[in-house]
Amino acid sequence: MTDRKSTTHDLGDHPDWAPPASTVGAVGWIRSNLLSSPLNIILTLISFWLIYITVPPIISWAFIDAIWSGDSAKSCRNEQGGPLPVACWIYIDHWFNFLMYGLYPKAEQWRINSAYVLLIAGMIPLFVPGFKYKGWVSVFLLFVFPVIAYFLFAGGSFSLPDVETPLWGGLFLTLVIAITGIVASLPIGIVLALGRQSDMPIVKALCVAFIEFWRGVPLITVLFMSSVMFPLFMPEGMTFDKLIRALVGVALFSAAYMAEVVRGGLQAIPKGQTEAAGALGLSYWKTMGLIILPQALKMVIPGIVNTFIGLFKDTTLVLIIGLFDFLGVIQATFTNPEWGGFHTTGYVFAAFIYWCFCFSMSRYSMHLEKKLHTGH
Repeated sequence: MTDRKSTTHDLGDHPDWAPPASTVGAVGWIRSNLLSSPLNIILTLISFWLIYITVPPIISWAFIDAIWSGDSAKSCRNEQGGPLPVACWIYIDHWFNFLMYGLYPKAEQWRINSAYVLLIAGMIPLFVPGFKYKGWVSVFLLFVFPVIAYFLFAGGSFSLPDVETPLWGGLFLTLVIAITGIVASLPIGIVLALGRQSDMPIVKALCVAFIEFWRGVPLITVLFMSSVMFPLFMPEGMTFDKLIRALVGVALFSAAYMAEVVRGGLQAIPKGQTEAAGALGLSYWKTMGLIILPQALKMVIPGIVNTFIGLFKDTTLVLIIGLFDFLGVIQATFTNPEWGGFHTTGYVFAAFIYWCFCFSMSRYSMHLEKKLHTGH
């Protein structure tokens, strides 16, 4: 043990003593983050009080007192026939297949599972550092996989039974709408953003009109128009599938918001970079593709992912045109007399699923920001 009193140091030297115990470790963190000022102390006490009155009841409702097993809905009801004030996870177990696939034939659900496995297997190499063929994998996921998935889902080819889109539903339909909208809206939004920044008056006017029109109309109106009004303007005998009309409406609606996000990134790039690229003889498309867009997209990753998250949650609106997405099939189960009254359990389960997907997108966004050093 070093004796501080017996140790001498020259003028200007600093002894290598450990900092006071009250400023480091858990005690130091608590003092600096929770008890650093009177206001901070008050806010800390209020926060602990809110946690005390909310978290234990939630844990008790969802886990400790919850009904985990049973033969029917009667296991979750009291003597008067009303639902018990606890989570009834038997409800989720009973309706799980319907919640995941809707009315999709059970014998053909392997096609959906196969597409999921193929998608996950294709995405794994993109997260492997140093993988050489990420470009080819991206091309496969963007152009080849959608074709394979369509033939798997719809059938009618390669000896696969035809499954009409009115039978699609549940989380499966939610993912179809969300993924299609996300994949389609980003490139369309980039083109619209470039068009709005263009020096060509006609192109700029068209892009501005497109963006302002779709941003000024609620998504519910877009879906209603695509489902009810659009067929009235089609030639007699010509029609498009309702799901396709909804996918187009969602993609164009999201693309308008995406365009403004990308335009914000384009405006943040110094004009001198464009001028320098022109001085080097680069064409407009090379300047944008090699210099401007990579920087602009990197800067607006949070905004892009935020738009994706909003699009994922907006898929619930397709219920108004008769498409039963994940939330729609949950609401449909409440019409069953045997399982009526378990709304809380159903909505909590839906909230958890949506939160898992949105949180995953948020964390991946943070990973990209850190990887690409967007903070400076």
